[in-house]
Amino acid sequence: MLAIIRAIVVVLLSICICVFGLIYCLFSPRNPRHVATFGRMFGRMAPLLGLKVELRYPSARVTRQNCIYIANHQNNYDMVTAASMVQPRTVTVGKKSLLWIPFFGQLYWLTGNLLIDRENRSRAHGTISAIVEHIKKKNISIWMFPEGTRSRGRGLLPFKMGAFYAAIAAGVPVVPICVSNTSNKIKLNRWSNGLVIVEVLPPVDTSPYSRDRVRDLAEHCRTLMVARLAELDAEVAKREGDASRA
Repeated sequence: MLAIIRAIVVVLLSICICVFGLIYCLFSPRNPRHVATFGRMFGRMAPLLGLKVELRYPSARVTRQNCIYIANHQNNYDMVTAASMVQPRTVTVGKKSLLWIPFFGQLYWLTGNLLIDRENRSRAHGTISAIVEHIKKKNISIWMFPEGTRSRGRGLLPFKMGAFYAAIAAGVPVVPICVSNTSNKIKLNRWSNGLVIVEVLPPVDTSPYSRDRVRDLAEHCRTLMVARLAELDAEVAKREGDASRA
């Protein structure tokens, strides 16, 4: 029964957010400030799913310049966990098929996010060029999922190179974002689904890297994220274990 109630409430709230967003964004369509605004609205639904989301920022080391954020992509619950961390004037890159999701797809485009055709590999270079142009001309940051797909409990998948080519070409840092494990963690029939930690890591300077060293940059970032994700998962397990014994 709890799962049914939760599903109905989340769906209705999501539709309300999308409809309100479509109307709101018509007054300033494709404004990159909207992405963070509505990302936080979706993030506020986390308690409805029994989740406590803890956001962490690297004090005094948060980049104030444009950058490319990279985050691990686990499942559909990223919409209420990772979405809370989207910073102002940051847009995400998603596949074109999102546009066909009723209400959400139209809001995704209208808020200023970028849609790409992932099936057409011949357009990959043009996509990177478009990302670089957006960073430079529109004074924005880009959020990407370098795994290219949801990991669904398989750990951090190998990275695709697009985000790192774009960062090097634009001359901006890469900022990793780690979301602790949510795979097989969330049961809609369970009242409490525990803690999720979302942490921004310090910026990775891309100036020492050239295009022929893009894989070194990607592997460096992935190594940082794998290590930190393991630490976050261990911390969550300990805190939840301590709470259950209290």
